[in-house]
Amino acid sequence: MAAIATGISANRLELLQIADAVAREKSIDKSVVIHAMEEAMQRAAKSRYGSENEIRVEIDPKTGETHISRYLHVVELVDNDKVEISIKDAQRRNPGALVGDIIAETLPPIEFSRIATQAAKQVIVQKVRDAERERQYDEYKDRIGEIVHGIVKRVEFGSVVVDLGRAEGVVRRDEMIPRESFRNGDRIRAYIYDVRRETRGPHICLSRTHPQFMVRLFAQEVPEIYDGIIEIRAVARDPGSRAKIAVISKDSSIDPVGACVGMRGVRVQAVVQELQGERIDIIPWSGEEATFIVNALAPAEVSKVVLDEDTHRVEVVVPDDQLSLAIGRRGQNVRLASQLTGWQIDILTEAEESERRQKEFTDRTNLFMNSLDVDETVAQLLASEGFSAIEDIAFVQLHELADIEGFDEETAQELQNRAIESLEKKNAELDAKRRELGVEDGVTEIDGVSPPMLVALGENGIKTVEDLAGCATDDLLGYSEGRDKPRVPGALEGFDLSPDEANAIIMRARVVMGWISEADLAQPEEEADAEEEGEAEA
Repeated sequence: MAAIATGISANRLELLQIADAVAREKSIDKSVVIHAMEEAMQRAAKSRYGSENEIRVEIDPKTGETHISRYLHVVELVDNDKVEISIKDAQRRNPGALVGDIIAETLPPIEFSRIATQAAKQVIVQKVRDAERERQYDEYKDRIGEIVHGIVKRVEFGSVVVDLGRAEGVVRRDEMIPRESFRNGDRIRAYIYDVRRETRGPHICLSRTHPQFMVRLFAQEVPEIYDGIIEIRAVARDPGSRAKIAVISKDSSIDPVGACVGMRGVRVQAVVQELQGERIDIIPWSGEEATFIVNALAPAEVSKVVLDEDTHRVEVVVPDDQLSLAIGRRGQNVRLASQLTGWQIDILTEAEESERRQKEFTDRTNLFMNSLDVDETVAQLLASEGFSAIEDIAFVQLHELADIEGFDEETAQELQNRAIESLEKKNAELDAKRRELGVEDGVTEIDGVSPPMLVALGENGIKTVEDLAGCATDDLLGYSEGRDKPRVPGALEGFDLSPDEANAIIMRARVVMGWISEADLAQPEEEADAEEEGEAEA
């Protein structure tokens, strides 16, 4: 850029040579440099002839010839002779001139003083720098998701500034693999996860801990991934320590796990070395959620999996001697498996599950004995057949009770009558308590709100339809304010409601209040149905 200082007063050939040199050095278009020179000369000319003049400078990109012109607007009556010219004077110069035309008056070349030269240089330098930054942004914004190679330029407060050749990137401290250190001049590979336009130029954000960094490394080492034959469906990382990736092959003749491991582990070892010894578990992906979860918990063996799709939680039972392996050191294995699958995983041993099942069986037996006034044998029969609540017995088809071994139709009818009486008695007690709490009758008419819920709402100060309509989903289900803060319980937290069910109750209350219409309530459901149909077709 030193040549720019003399460039504005150079001859025509030198002017083009300087523009070519700067354009090559900064990897920008030559026209940008010439335009910057024109603007610099234009400012200098305005300072020479007066800033109120409308002056234009044009440099011929082929010959380097410079033209300085002052533009004058043709008018009937001149108010400002710096920018206007009368129609009579204009027609003396050009007989065909009309009012509203613009006359270009050629000005003589100007001699640049030292101060004018420095000012022009600053204009050109700034324009070229802006063009260079824009070129860098345009180049790297389209490279988000790629791995780049660079050389460590400097280390600032734990963050590493990387020279990428035609730009600089930054690996922040939290995007570095733990216990990893770099010095000036070291070569580094990183993943571009964001490019931001900032005042000082584009901010290229690099990462070595991003899950996609591992995906891209495998794509470089495993040709089948690069070619699209094998796909990495999910990744979970504890950077520098352990990772899990789920892979699937589009070609049934190719083993996805074996292809990623490579002959004698050479492929996976190349990735491990780049990630500072990070242990990588490669598991086969499966469309069956239970199978995928079992695979994700490898190397632990799993005895049983119970999925709860409403809460998106899964209960996994493992042999007693596999518990520590399933959980992993500091819960690492189960945490990574949860991230990989997207399910919240609860792990129990076979002994714990057996103990819990026995306790549940005992609790149900006692419930039936107390509520239905039956002996222990009958209560155990009901519990062993899968009945868990009085409502199950009250509203089940009569033949299902009669088909239980040892029961007949008369016994089944008697049990159902007792169950209905027990529920009516319980509901009467709950209704009395609801009235005592001041919960108005209108709340009882909201679909989806049961008598026990009415009491819970009253105990939490939600006593009118308007109170319920003004709630948010979190008010009913509870929420966490932050990692280190205690959870705030919801009014209906213990009722096993999903967010959609809680939201539906609130929406029905708003319909009753007239805040929204039934059509408004139906619209989101129609959109959801259309979205599901679209996914099914895809």
